[in-house]
Amino acid sequence: MLFNSMAYAAFLPIVFIVYWAIPHRFRWPVLLAASCYFYMSWNAKYIVLILFTTLVSYTAARLLGRCGSKRQKQWVLFGAAALCLGVLVIFKYAGFLLGNFYAALSAFGIHPHPVTVSLMLPVGISFYTFQTLSYVIDVYRGEIPAEKHFGIYATFVSFFPQLVAGPIERTANLLPQLRKEHFFDADKALCGAKRMLWGFFKKLVIADNLAPFVDMVYADVTSYYGVDFAIVIVFFSVQIYCDFSGYSDIAVGTAKLLGIDLMTNFKSPYLSASIREFWSRWHISLSTWFRDYVYIPLGGNRCSGLRHKANLLATFLLSGLWHGASWNFVAWGGLHGLAQVMQASIPHRGGYPVAKALSCGG
Repeated sequence: MLFNSMAYAAFLPIVFIVYWAIPHRFRWPVLLAASCYFYMSWNAKYIVLILFTTLVSYTAARLLGRCGSKRQKQWVLFGAAALCLGVLVIFKYAGFLLGNFYAALSAFGIHPHPVTVSLMLPVGISFYTFQTLSYVIDVYRGEIPAEKHFGIYATFVSFFPQLVAGPIERTANLLPQLRKEHFFDADKALCGAKRMLWGFFKKLVIADNLAPFVDMVYADVTSYYGVDFAIVIVFFSVQIYCDFSGYSDIAVGTAKLLGIDLMTNFKSPYLSASIREFWSRWHISLSTWFRDYVYIPLGGNRCSGLRHKANLLATFLLSGLWHGASWNFVAWGGLHGLAQVMQASIPHRGGYPVAKALSCGG
């Protein structure tokens, strides 16, 4: 179910009315049922994947509280990460990995009969996998307690406004709000409705009208010349921003209608003064995820200068791969990583410190 569909236009008012009409103790089941229906409208059988990831992460977090040693906790964390990421790898990266494996064999003169993998990519799998991983890691670190109520935790994982395209919410922000009793606030609901309208405007009026021009040029690059590419690059930059940030605005606005606050995912990234500042404003929930769960565990900037640069580059390479299972995405991440490394080499004189390159964004 797309946000910009008639099905969603009918779905959301029903959820809104039922949610506010019933007592607080029945609201999480309504949100969970609505979220499951929302997701199953894409492909009903893939609800099993969310259920599996939810069960694994929930069970792992509960086990962490019962572990008697750090080694036991590490094994539980490793097992949960392997299972959750395993599902992501199978459905998103299996074809990419196999293709490169056969290419490597061919380079050595080995030509086995290739096995092809053709799996439909489940909608939102990258987002809810990262959200469950951050939950287990936070419990492992002792930053939050394990959630005992499976139903509320399942609602946290599958919360429909941010399930498909983020923002990737943190447990400390979203989970307590699902437990808290909310009272209808007309001003907050109006704010949410305005945020949704702004998101629909960016998506439907700007992004969707620029898309045909962008697709036309990129589909036949030999028929166009320098100025055409200059224009279409600008168009594509506006299109991708309005498309992605528009979806985030709709998600944030929808949640506000239900009395829930989601994090801001974009902060005028194209007004940035540097590539470092750009990544503090673009896709903030993802860049902060990579900061907290990849960059800092690798050592962040609390290490030698060479190691720090390697940490930056590795983080952006992984970020590129997260965006898509192909080498062009890895190269894209690498280019941004190299830009960060170059800027990190310049003595800091105010503005955004290196750590902020991975602290905000959308």
